[in-house]
Amino acid sequence: MSVRRTVLPSGLRIVTEEVSSVRSAAIGIWVNVGSRDETPAVAGASHFLEHLLFKGTTRRTALEISSSIESVGGEMNAFTSKEYTCFYARVIDTDLPMAIDVISDLITSSVVSALDVDAERKVVLEEIAMLDDDPSDLVHDLYAQTYFGDTPLGRPILGTIESINAMSRTSVFNYYKKRYLPQDLVVAVAGNIKHKKVVQMVEAALSKDGFLDALGVPVIRPNTPPKKAAQQSVGLISRTTEQAHMFYGMEGVARHDQRRFAMGILASALGGGMSSRLFQEIREKRGLAYSVYAFAQQFAGSGQIGFYAGCKPDKSIEVLEIIREVLADVADNGMSHEEIERAKGAVRGSLVLSQEDSGSRMSRIGKNEIVYGAIMGFDDILKAVSAVNEQDIREIASAYLTKTPTLALVGPFKNTAKFEKVMK
Repeated sequence: MSVRRTVLPSGLRIVTEEVSSVRSAAIGIWVNVGSRDETPAVAGASHFLEHLLFKGTTRRTALEISSSIESVGGEMNAFTSKEYTCFYARVIDTDLPMAIDVISDLITSSVVSALDVDAERKVVLEEIAMLDDDPSDLVHDLYAQTYFGDTPLGRPILGTIESINAMSRTSVFNYYKKRYLPQDLVVAVAGNIKHKKVVQMVEAALSKDGFLDALGVPVIRPNTPPKKAAQQSVGLISRTTEQAHMFYGMEGVARHDQRRFAMGILASALGGGMSSRLFQEIREKRGLAYSVYAFAQQFAGSGQIGFYAGCKPDKSIEVLEIIREVLADVADNGMSHEEIERAKGAVRGSLVLSQEDSGSRMSRIGKNEIVYGAIMGFDDILKAVSAVNEQDIREIASAYLTKTPTLALVGPFKNTAKFEKVMK
């Protein structure tokens, strides 16, 4: 198994991982654009465009795009995040040339017709409505809005009903042509492949209509702190729900911070599984919630560590107080050797198990290249996780769990007064 990298004169990057023991291959084209790059006038454009590129190209209809992959038993999809977009397919290795051609066609030659914009607008509005109906997801968007304010990182990836309704074909198409350039792209392929052949296939597929003609330098998102509005203490969406959905978080480490490994282990020890501190305190000992978890998230120049719990509304203050007490204890006293070793084992194990198929391997190398401009060796990642010790956890807990917190709530509450009192 080996990871290889080629940079074309256009700035396009091609990264591969050969896994000769499988019969599959996965391709992903990663684009260095996400909702963080949008102005308020085109909020949601990155995600809207992700939908639209499947609607047809100069060579294929929407049906031909989907049927080409499905007719060979493959799978194809895409996703948009705050900092990048990815279009991917996973097929039998012998069908990889076709998959590369189809995904490349979306990137270079999508039509984005006015008719398709109007039709897909309805689909995106339905997706927004679906998110709005799921309070356990909605609370995460509310947290970002409460913490970052009306800024690119604070706005929802899907956009808003108003921004999607107002978006014209011209604005979406111009966004496509401006942001989908070779220097902003990473093509990642993993599976039963050969690097040299993949490079040849990618060049052939993407060179149509002069797409790779201009010279360019790979674009890496700068690791600068994002714009941030005044941080609010508590955000609330009042809903008649059976549960109160809470997300409590604070500043975490940024993407390029070497302490991100320690932060990931801290999050795992606090809320990564059934043996984690918060799960034990909130669910196992007191039975106050069914779902309790924690996670650390990194962006360029910023990061967060956050904690979710869903509980009965009349227990929400008690759950919030337990979260605060646990975090304060860990910030003051660190964690036991057993807790840290258990969390390290969980992180290492999940990393290894996540690499069991070609799609997961493609995602790892593609994401690493698009956000870091380099691919950290898998063994090096495991060594970095193993190297985290009790002092590292104590230091990062003391530095970050004491940061000013933000609380997001979705539930049957009239106001935030009682929660703001606890947060002081």
